[in-house]
Amino acid sequence: MSLELKNVKKAYREPGGRQLPVLNIANFQMASGEQVVLVGSSGGGKTTLLNVIAGITTADEGDVLIGGTNVARLSEAARDRFRAERIGYVFQTFNLLPAFTALENVLLGMSFGGQKVDKSRAIDLLKQVGLSHRLNHKPAQMSVGEQQRTSVARALVNTPRLLLADEPTANVDSANQQTILDLLRKSCRDSGVSLLLVTHASEVANQFDRVEKLADFNRPQG
Repeated sequence: MSLELKNVKKAYREPGGRQLPVLNIANFQMASGEQVVLVGSSGGGKTTLLNVIAGITTADEGDVLIGGTNVARLSEAARDRFRAERIGYVFQTFNLLPAFTALENVLLGMSFGGQKVDKSRAIDLLKQVGLSHRLNHKPAQMSVGEQQRTSVARALVNTPRLLLADEPTANVDSANQQTILDLLRKSCRDSGVSLLLVTHASEVANQFDRVEKLADFNRPQG
């Protein structure tokens, strides 16, 4: 699914009332099925950008076109539905539901997307990220890295058309970092899914053909 941002602006109001501009993007594009890495300094707006693309946060101005649908013009309910059906998101903070097991969290990802729940696919994805022994464990019973791997499985389970991944390997040991990256890339490639991945790790970024620096196209003070 293609992605295009046009004249997207986003600012936050600081406690004193002053506006803090975070995003000012004249244009950014991704072709359908393309895999792109986004790098930038901490606090530079990368997560805000992913949230604007996903429709979790609304832009103050501009257009966010995903497969021709202008997410910025949808109502909150329509954005939520579009995201559940079309977008996978690996959150930096995982966003797992604490009362549910790893398997249940992945299955809930299916139900939110309106798809028929496929337990075997959920189990298979958890096995692929090395969590076959953690299917019935709740987030508090898992390590940070295991929670991250669960969130990866949840993001992939619906075969989204666009996958957003915010530092998906940051909390994972080196033994599992490549496993997660390979799973994300292969799953997207096999299904023609567009992938936008944020990372600080040069060893991750160097594996992609297209690496974009946010500062090159985001001019918040401009």
